[in-house]
This record gives sequence, structure tokens and C-alpha cells, in this order.
Amino acid sequence: MQIESLKSLYKTHKEKSLFGRYIHTKNIELLLEYLPSIFKVDTIGKSVNDENIFSVTIGTGMKKVLMWSQMHGNESTTTKALFDIFNFLNDSNALSSTIINNCTLKIIPILNPDGALTYKRFNTNNIDLNRDAQDLSQPESIALRHCFDTFQPDFCFNLHGQRTIFSAGKTNNPATISFLSPAKDSSCSITKNRAIAMEIIGVMNVMIQKQILNQIGVYDDAFNIDCVGDTFQSLNVPTILFEAGHYKNDYSREKTREYIFQSLLTALQYIALNTIKGNNYRTYFNIPKNESNFFDIIIRNAVVSLENKEQYLDIGILYEERLVENSIEFIPIIDKITDLSKYHGHKEINANKNEVLSSDRCELKVGYENDFVLINNVKYSLILENY
Repeated sequence: MQIESLKSLYKTHKEKSLFGRYIHTKNIELLLEYLPSIFKVDTIGKSVNDENIFSVTIGTGMKKVLMWSQMHGNESTTTKALFDIFNFLNDSNALSSTIINNCTLKIIPILNPDGALTYKRFNTNNIDLNRDAQDLSQPESIALRHCFDTFQPDFCFNLHGQRTIFSAGKTNNPATISFLSPAKDSSCSITKNRAIAMEIIGVMNVMIQKQILNQIGVYDDAFNIDCVGDTFQSLNVPTILFEAGHYKNDYSREKTREYIFQSLLTALQYIALNTIKGNNYRTYFNIPKNESNFFDIIIRNAVVSLENKEQYLDIGILYEERLVENSIEFIPIIDKITDLSKYHGHKEINANKNEVLSSDRCELKVGYENDFVLINNVKYSLILENY
């Protein structure tokens, strides 16, 4: 599909009622209620706090695709993109008809409703659902596994979000989207179903690279059977991990949302139109691995000790995403004070070998929150604005 067509489809079908980082079940209940009859909405389980876990099924085709989002409650970008996909599939056009006629999609928009409401990675019992694939100790994990067993998908899409720290390889390019075809064994063997997932990722990568060159990464494929993707891959179902990451100045993840939408459409079109055998998997290995090369802010060449004014260090700052009165605030936290010459900042400030102090003129310490710093007695804001 042409890039301009993908851009146009996103612009036309973006679900405008969903915006920003804080997305939970109450935001989507009405949207689910008013989905047209071509969508079948079911309650597939309950969370620890007795919140509904919904699934949406559409399509009549033989190729079955299972997707789930917000397994981690604070990873909402892919959930927004799913509702953009719903709007697209509801629109009668050649591509939506192709997908619906050739595929049956079962989509869980929010697997972890309790975590989504509190904006936390884990569920109410403080369990990482993506490490519960074997124990199935949580009701949310049981709901997903039951859905997998009864639906018997041919493909799985495991939809997540990743932190701003990741780069695409050892570069100063953020990993705006990352993919993974999870391992199915400790040897990370290239099995048929794993190769099929790699082939689909390769197709998505070609499309996205035309828009955000060198901003795509792949996750480390170290095998962990407790992870859902590894478990489903080990059950011989081609499984793809999607990670929605950072795009320049896009802390609300709205631009990344567009690329996730485009990736999902590209993957679904490829599945709908092709018998995928995994023969074209090798392009997957052209995608660089994720590296942890970024801070949100780096203050360079700083004097941070009043006792040692001849030592110049860098100050690495990360934003902590904090739920405050039903919105997400980004709190600047000092993460490292050291030589960060091998790292990059999404924003960089050069202290030019001047003193850098807190707003109350104290030395900076790792772990401290600082909305402002003083550099040579000039006030600099660390607050994230216009996100």
C-alpha cells in the first residue's frame, strides 16, 4: 500500500475521543457499546477487581488473528490504534473488505483493566501478566489463555509500549517502534512459525522505514517460557510483539499511534492476501536491536559538586509517568550523574562547565525530583510542556 494512502486512512479513521496516555475501560465502554453489528463484543473474563475484560470479533475469513493490548496497564498507545482500526474496518472499502473476508480478528483492547485504571504495569495483585503465561495465577491471564485455546488463532499480535530510553541500535535515533518474533526454545531456533512472524515483521519494517528511517528496532529474543509471546510461539502459533516507543517530542504517543495503525493495517493486508510460509524471513535480521541509549534530558559538562569544581560530569534525567487527578504528569527524576558521553538525550542542555544546582541551590542527587535547575544562577525548566 502507498504511504500517502496509509496516512490518509489514519487521518480519516482516527478515533478522536481517545487521546494521550491515560486510557482505561471507562474510556472505551461506550465506544464498544456503539460498535455496529458487524462487530461482536463479548466479556471474556473479569479482572481481580471484577472489571470486565472485553473482546471484539470481526470478520468471516479462515485466517484467525488474535490481538491483545494493555497487558501492562500503562501501555496504552496500541489500544488507541486498535480503535482506529475498528473505525477503518467499519468503513466499506476494498482493503477493509479484503481483511474481513479473508480473516477473523479477535481483539482484546484492554487485558489489564485494573492496571489501566491505576496507570500501573502490573495488575492489582502486583503480578506482571507477561510473566504469568505458565502459572496462570491471575484471572486476566486465564482469560487470555482461554481465549487463545478456544479461538485457536493462526497469528497472535502482542501489543505493548516501551520506554523513551530505547534507541534503534547504537544510534541517536529513538526506537519509535520495535518488533520481536519471540523465541520458542532456549536455542532461539528459527522454526517455521517463528520465520512466518519474522516475514510479516520484515514487511512492516519496509513500510515504516519509508517514513521514519532508522527508527525501528527489535527486542532481544532471549527465551522465557513465562512470557506470553514465547509460550504462544512454543505452541506453534506465529506471534509478533509490537512495542510502541518514542518519536521526537511525542510524549503523548500520538505520532507513534499513527505508525502502529499503519503497521497493523500492513500486517493484516499481508496476511489476508498471502499464504505465508516464512521463506522471506531474512530481512528481519536487517533490523537493529534495541539499545538503552537515551535519557529524556541530559545536562552536559556540569559542575555538580561544590567541593570539586574541576570535575565536569553529565546529568541524566528520566521522566516518571505519574497519575495525578486523572491525567498523566511527567516528573523529572535525576537518574545518573556521571560521564554520559555514550548516551543521547531527547533534549540536551550544555552547562558549559558551570555549576548546576537545584532550584533551592543545593547539590543535585540521584533520585531527586527537580522541576528546575540553576545553571550559573540562570533558571532552566525541566518540565515537559505541550505533550
